Amino acid sequence: MIDEIAFDERGLAPCVIQDASSGEVLTLAWVNAEALERTIATGELHLWSRSRDELWRKGETSGNVQRVRELRYDCDADAVLALVDPAGPACHTGERTCFFRARDGSPEPVAHEALPALARTIAARAAERPPGSYTTRLLDDGELVGAKLREEADEVARAVAAESDERIAEEAADLLYHLEVALRSRDVAIASAYEALNRRRADRADDR
Repeated sequence: MIDEIAFDERGLAPCVIQDASSGEVLTLAWVNAEALERTIATGELHLWSRSRDELWRKGETSGNVQRVRELRYDCDADAVLALVDPAGPACHTGERTCFFRARDGSPEPVAHEALPALARTIAARAAERPPGSYTTRLLDDGELVGAKLREEADEVARAVAAESDERIAEEAADLLYHLEVALRSRDVAIASAYEALNRRRADRADDR
């Protein structure tokens, strides 16, 4: 791969860093051949600092390392995409992503951010177990969360059959919430379901 990259006159290429599980873009940085070599050798993201003019390992001082699942490069071979598992915030400000500012103020959440944000909230409830929390109650009662999951799935089905598009979306949101809680109660990440879908897609492609 490294031999394919069209580095610029400084020997650098931009690197988009993306959460491999959620798809969220975390930051934009720079790599050179040495950074890519170290990344491939160690499995942890290494970058090139233009301000310090040196190689650095992401999370070296903060502890927020990024384990690399995959490296890709674009059609012109002049930009790299690193799919990572972040150990903490990607931004030096403490924000999860460096792209937390919008042109007109605080950014409005967009669709693809909903499930990752929900999963993090439920994970926090699982860790803290705040008294009186509905999520905590579901996490502590496997029979209850299973019953609620069946109930919400039935409500989605009834909405699809006879209700408005808005009601379908609302019932589907309830189902997704209860599904996330049910998965968390068994310490199963929703990314595992995504991976199962990918395996099925690969199996169908092989069958062709």
